[in-house]
Amino acid sequence: MLNRALIDRYKCAESVATFGLAGELSKDTGFFRFGQETICYGQSVSGFRSIHPAESLYDAAQDVKVDGSTIKLPFDPAKVIDNLRLERYATHAIPNGSRRIVKKVVRGAYYAVRPLMPVSVRKHFQKLYLRGWHRKFFPRWPVDRSVEEILERLLVISMKAQGINEIPFIWFWPEGAPGCVLMTHDVETTAGRDFCSQLMDINDSFGVKASFQIVPEKRYSVPAEFLANISERGFEVAVQDLNHDGHLYSDRDEFLRRAKRINQYGKEFGAHGFRAAVLYRNLDWLPALDFSYEMSVPNVAHLDPQQGGCCTVFPYFIGDILELPVTTTQDYPLFYILRQNCLTLWKTQVRLILEKYGLVSFIVHPDYIIEEKNQQTYKDLLGYLSQLRRDEKVWIALPLEIDSWWRARSQMKLVSENGRWRIEGPQKERARVAYARLENDRLVYHKEEKS
Repeated sequence: MLNRALIDRYKCAESVATFGLAGELSKDTGFFRFGQETICYGQSVSGFRSIHPAESLYDAAQDVKVDGSTIKLPFDPAKVIDNLRLERYATHAIPNGSRRIVKKVVRGAYYAVRPLMPVSVRKHFQKLYLRGWHRKFFPRWPVDRSVEEILERLLVISMKAQGINEIPFIWFWPEGAPGCVLMTHDVETTAGRDFCSQLMDINDSFGVKASFQIVPEKRYSVPAEFLANISERGFEVAVQDLNHDGHLYSDRDEFLRRAKRINQYGKEFGAHGFRAAVLYRNLDWLPALDFSYEMSVPNVAHLDPQQGGCCTVFPYFIGDILELPVTTTQDYPLFYILRQNCLTLWKTQVRLILEKYGLVSFIVHPDYIIEEKNQQTYKDLLGYLSQLRRDEKVWIALPLEIDSWWRARSQMKLVSENGRWRIEGPQKERARVAYARLENDRLVYHKEEKS
């Protein structure tokens, strides 16, 4: 169904949108626009598709047609959104394979000597590798919200076509929260592991719980009492890779072998979530991992070794696994690539995400905030997030809490009863009825208060 992505986002009545294709989809795939700024990737029924997002792109919005109660679209929104969320544009649009092979060789050499290099040396190699990142046109830096923009535009078109000024839907977050914050800590070294207890003290001083992603093999020992201390203090444990050597996704057979061991560690750790080292990923291989949620996909990957980005600020399902995307810049590139020890970039990203009521997720490594200057920046961040919770009622949650909520919301239904709307499904007492209203061709949201 062409309206499935829209219904899944808003959890509204299916009658809100009836879509059909305006013609036969093209054989080729490429980039095109849907409106002035929103970039799509995939097939379309009209115009042309470009091989590079920085080229002059055809605007498919001009080809939307209304045929009675059906809106004829020039592309399949579900496929286009999948192409963004699953980063298919990043793999399909690679001009040739030789560059990928060269990068693989360079990556292998780098990871062979990485443990011997201090940050002061490593950062120079990484700057060289990432040179020109600021000239990348797509995804949009510093936060890409293309998926949200596509779905909002489709809802506006549908409402206008049907002469509807307002539609009810199930709000995105529990208790009507205007957004969600997720703090995560990837533990890379023995020094980082040994700093975790102090880091939990810092987090607790601001009332911000977090998850700790632990490398099971080779990097450092993982005593049972270390894991128990994290859980007993109300924090969460997740598995990070297998051994952090940068080769988890280099070979399919090797990945499957490692996945069995990773799944075993997940059971031993009592972990429900997974993250790959350095955010390397192959989303087609995820079904081999036996976890409820996954956290390896950046929103914009300009400052990561693997380029791409999911172009959304919301969780989304990849099969049965819930993806919790990384929507802000990691601490390492902030401190050592961009050389910023302030909240300017993080605050900009937070505001852009909360404008769409999305998930604000952070990776802060205990390894990199042992230094006092970086640690103070992190404390400033926690103070800012605490203020958002106090003043704007933003929900600060652990990944398993978000996973539980998002799965419950996916099963909820909006039901009309005696002229009022109510919600049925798991955790319905935490859910809120909301309304999307058209004002000057833009969507404005408002929520019902709990009765």
